[in-house]
Amino acid sequence: MHLGKAIRLERIINRDTERTIVVPMDHGITVGPISGLEQTKDRVNEVAEGGGDAVLMHKGLVRCGHRERGRDIGLIIHLSASTKHSPSTNTKTLVGSVEDGIKLGADAVSVHVNLGDDQEQQMLADLGRVASSANEWGIPVLAMIYARGPQVKDAYDPEVVAHCARVGEELGADVVKVSYTGDMDSFGKVVEGCCVPVVIAGGPKMDSRKDLVRMAHDSVQAGGAGLSVGRNIFQDENPVELLGALHRVVHEEYPVDRALDLLN
Repeated sequence: MHLGKAIRLERIINRDTERTIVVPMDHGITVGPISGLEQTKDRVNEVAEGGGDAVLMHKGLVRCGHRERGRDIGLIIHLSASTKHSPSTNTKTLVGSVEDGIKLGADAVSVHVNLGDDQEQQMLADLGRVASSANEWGIPVLAMIYARGPQVKDAYDPEVVAHCARVGEELGADVVKVSYTGDMDSFGKVVEGCCVPVVIAGGPKMDSRKDLVRMAHDSVQAGGAGLSVGRNIFQDENPVELLGALHRVVHEEYPVDRALDLLN
């Protein structure tokens, strides 16, 4: 591996545990101003204080989140976008480059691909090109791969999720983000079929913190490399407290009940 890439990966993935907690903050382009992201600096501070490893955002938001103080935290620049107003909201287009990330001091870049969409081929081509460019510069790539299209019957089917992970791996991603399959056995098979770290998405806002903590616990026990969770963290009533519990589950092997004891 390119030495620069290895060094940058250690800024977003804990070198001792080989796991990570990433908090995406890229929702504004898709849905507009969203509750929890009104003050970007405050949210980044909370992620750092709670024990998160990296934040993920679009290039223009970096200036709003740069704190000039506090605990250091990894930065991932997201290069894909679409809005809820599009007739094809699952079609993501590139809105940035690896060079944009480098200029902003990013430790990694990310690309979103939705398998099954009518424009799947373009998104695959975009990921391939970004991975090639990033490899030249020594910049890690996080690939968010989901199955969202008319032929997809169940986006959480273990075979479908394993296919998503494998696509990211084979096109050159250094970390792959996919949906959690719902249980340890099936997710373990997803991880087995992918030779790069696999992190899970948080999905829509959950009703229970316990569900999130349990999902985090089970995914890493199945071999996953951690979490990439946005709304379920930054829209929580106390993100620092929740991140503290998740940090202990992901990085310190806390059982679920012990981690939940921290959430009072």
